[in-house]
Amino acid sequence: MSGRYTAGAEGECQPGSDGRVLRNKLAIADSSEMDEAELALLHKLYEAVLLEDFPDRRLGVADLKTWHRRWLGNVYDWAGQERSVNLAKSGFHFAAAAQVPRLLEAFERDCLARFTPCHFESAAAIEAIAEAHVEFILIHPFREGNGRLSRLLADVMATQAGHGPLDYSTWDAGKARYIAAIHAGLTGDYAPMRACLATAWNPSPD
Repeated sequence: MSGRYTAGAEGECQPGSDGRVLRNKLAIADSSEMDEAELALLHKLYEAVLLEDFPDRRLGVADLKTWHRRWLGNVYDWAGQERSVNLAKSGFHFAAAAQVPRLLEAFERDCLARFTPCHFESAAAIEAIAEAHVEFILIHPFREGNGRLSRLLADVMATQAGHGPLDYSTWDAGKARYIAAIHAGLTGDYAPMRACLATAWNPSPD
């Protein structure tokens, strides 16, 4: 949630939230209440994207902005817009806000245009999703919701590949491994993320 992030002076929080909730249209000041509201809206976005009008085609940055706006447009004024503040989490700094437009152009060219529609067999699909996921997270183009939107992108790509949405339970249970995989991507090493994707692609039976 937003309370775990730090930003520059432009990052406004909701009055009365003790700095744990971003300023929002719903005047929600409780972080748990905001978590619930965002989750309910995310479920609606998943239904719209995966069930109602599935994009079995090449994706672009415009799609990601549209998804973000459809998800959080009733909550935040800046939904669907590239962030204008610098973000860090647990001491790790994402791309500088001034670089986001350029990096998104490269992401569209080098990832989305190459890997979507993701009509690949499993191994190649995992490679494609791993690279796209890492690069999107490192850019962190939006003020909030990047991790969840990156999972939606992965789920769309996996569905394009004929697999369907992924099982992220191992990611949630092993966050240190996942974070290390993201960090490895800074040097173009996507092997750790491919390993994480493999567990989400073929989770072990209980």
